[in-house]
Amino acid sequence: MKLINFNFVAMALAFALAGSAFAQEDPTAYLNRANAKLAKAMAFKNSWDGPSTGPKIGAQKKLIVLIASDFKNNAVLRVSNAVKEAAAVAGWEVFTIDCWGVNSKHAEAFSRALALKPNGIVLAGISANEQPNEMNAANKANVPVVGWHASTRGGPSDGLFTNVTADLKDEAQIAALLGVVNSNGKAGVVVFTDPASLYSQAKSNEIVAAIKQCRTCSLLSVEALPAATSADKMPALLTSLAQRFGKKWTHVIGVNDQYLDLLATPAAASIISSNKIEALSAGDGTETAYQRIRSKTVQVATVPEPFGLQGWQIVDELNRSFSGDKASAYTTPTYLVTEQNIAFHGGQQNTFEPNNGYRTEYKKIWGK
Repeated sequence: MKLINFNFVAMALAFALAGSAFAQEDPTAYLNRANAKLAKAMAFKNSWDGPSTGPKIGAQKKLIVLIASDFKNNAVLRVSNAVKEAAAVAGWEVFTIDCWGVNSKHAEAFSRALALKPNGIVLAGISANEQPNEMNAANKANVPVVGWHASTRGGPSDGLFTNVTADLKDEAQIAALLGVVNSNGKAGVVVFTDPASLYSQAKSNEIVAAIKQCRTCSLLSVEALPAATSADKMPALLTSLAQRFGKKWTHVIGVNDQYLDLLATPAAASIISSNKIEALSAGDGTETAYQRIRSKTVQVATVPEPFGLQGWQIVDELNRSFSGDKASAYTTPTYLVTEQNIAFHGGQQNTFEPNNGYRTEYKKIWGK
């Protein structure tokens, strides 16, 4: 992997994101802004930038049902664990339902959740607008629904009280820009995305848009692979891609780290290595992603989300809904992890854990 040098590749950065506000600027001003965007994404998160006021948590217990798309997904599991941790501080009970990665189970799980007559529901990795009947039923029953990656937008949307997520567009742009920089403005990119997830589709669309804005780069292919794709199918696909694109192919960008898990088997990793392909992810920041970046095996970067912080935010948002307050509208800043900064902010524990005291801050708000 080439280390990021924020003073080189002026041409690549001048072309990257062409057609945006950046491209209308003087090249020097553009370069400064593009450099600042990458530098900001890699910077330490030492100060709390989230809400500082909100309702206290009362003594009355609450039942929260968390519906998970798939607990085999490390990101979903970690967010769920953080919700449980924060709920324990609040004195609430959390009941979980796992959909095992099967989309057809979502509606059934939602109905089961409503039958439990909960105070609130969390949709973790499940699109709210794909469950219109169940969302309407929850709203009629005055049961607030808070999402995590349940909409393509953060904040109140698709009938949710709020959706907790990072900035999808910013994550995609950071990943694409890193590919541009590392290739000296000559990236040939294959994008992996999940055709069954509106969130993943929206993110891959933003990756595609960013790569297309680099006039000296090439978008070679968008591969729509279901999240449950078996790793044993990847070598044949990689071989086919290498035969089609040859030396033009320089980068794989996955919408999340799950796709790079599929590249980590010996057979797939050998193809990636022999073709000198750099693989990076525009999302999640799973334990395996951190391990690959640290060992310099297959993956060179990820754009992680702070699962612990987001779980605590979900509990805070639910408490705001119970109190009749508005959602906090907080969006966690985008963070980029490479071998250069992997030792910081939870990296030694293979996760993104910002050193901003979020637990203490939320406890202050809640009066705990």
